Amino acid sequence: MTPGSNVPLSLPRVSVDVSAPVRLDVSGLLLTADGKVRSDDDFVFYNQPQGPGVTYRSGGGSAPDAIVVDTAAVPAGIEKIVVTASLDGGGAFAGTVPTATVRGADDGSVIATFAPTGLGPETALVVVEVYRRGGAWKVRAVGQGYSNGLAGIATDFGVSVEEPAAPAAATTPPPAAMPSAPPPSGPAAAHLPPPPAAPPAPPAAAPAPGRINLDKGRVNLRKNETVSLVKAGKPLLTSVRMGLGWEPAFGGRDIDLDASVIAYGPQRNQIAICYFGKLSILNGAVQHSGDNLTGAGSGDDETITVHLGGIPPEVTALLFTVNSYSGQKFNKVAKAHCRLLDAGSGEELVRFDLTNGEARTGVLMAKLVRQYSGEWEMTALGQFVDGRTAKSLSRPGAAAL
Repeated sequence: MTPGSNVPLSLPRVSVDVSAPVRLDVSGLLLTADGKVRSDDDFVFYNQPQGPGVTYRSGGGSAPDAIVVDTAAVPAGIEKIVVTASLDGGGAFAGTVPTATVRGADDGSVIATFAPTGLGPETALVVVEVYRRGGAWKVRAVGQGYSNGLAGIATDFGVSVEEPAAPAAATTPPPAAMPSAPPPSGPAAAHLPPPPAAPPAPPAAAPAPGRINLDKGRVNLRKNETVSLVKAGKPLLTSVRMGLGWEPAFGGRDIDLDASVIAYGPQRNQIAICYFGKLSILNGAVQHSGDNLTGAGSGDDETITVHLGGIPPEVTALLFTVNSYSGQKFNKVAKAHCRLLDAGSGEELVRFDLTNGEARTGVLMAKLVRQYSGEWEMTALGQFVDGRTAKSLSRPGAAAL
């Protein structure tokens, strides 16, 4: 589905699950014709999992959370159920693409999918809505983002929270204005955290660039920028090679760093690590060039080849890291880089240069995240952490997905 498109529902009971490489909180709100809840009982989430005709279902940590809608049991005065998502623990969706899957609640058959892209500072989303039209039920792709979290969405739709909140600022065009209704009160208010206090306005900054693809040739990334590995409208599914390199600071001695890649599943669970001690993982889909003990030379010091078409479906993200096994810190490194090349032609596709290292022993350089469409996206990270082995970088790496 694309934003604004709709699909008829042929089944009376459907579930909407929302997945991402990171853990999400999923909620549902039952709205009347004026676009508001009738009371806080119409807000269905993990602390209030039951509503009239609508149920929150936890994925239990191994599957995405879902909102189940029994259209036959939805009260007559309810016109739509909006399904929302926010990142568990807070944070923005930049670099993350959630995927909503609408299924038959009883047989698991897939009815529709929707993956909103181009997200940046949004901390919560209205992902899809299940709505009634002319006596029939449909699902519509929305993808409306909010910058003030789940509390902003809840307040916008009339759920009372512990403290007054300003109207949510939508980062994509909001729906047409509805007549306002006084905010109700009820038990959900006791469970929903108050919205954070508004911080002082920061200095104006240049807008973050949107996602780009490879059609215009090599891409130079800055921290937190993302490029879709797409050419001519098609996902890049050939073999690619990630080259990682570093140079000692001026007057410094050679420094022994190790490049690795950590493979993760959909719940940020570590599946495998490819490093100098294990040069091949995932049945050969990921292969390491071997250990470089000095970092000498101006090119790549270590390379990792990834056969994108051979990555098993349970792997949704690859994190590329560099660690200092000997304990030397990155403030002794003049610069580090990673670059993605077409493994067949040697053409450089994406480059990320990292300067001004910190006095820490590990760095998360970049991540490759598989989208529902099958394409991969590369995001430059450049995040310094403490960790002298690839294994010790697994937990901070999961947090960066």
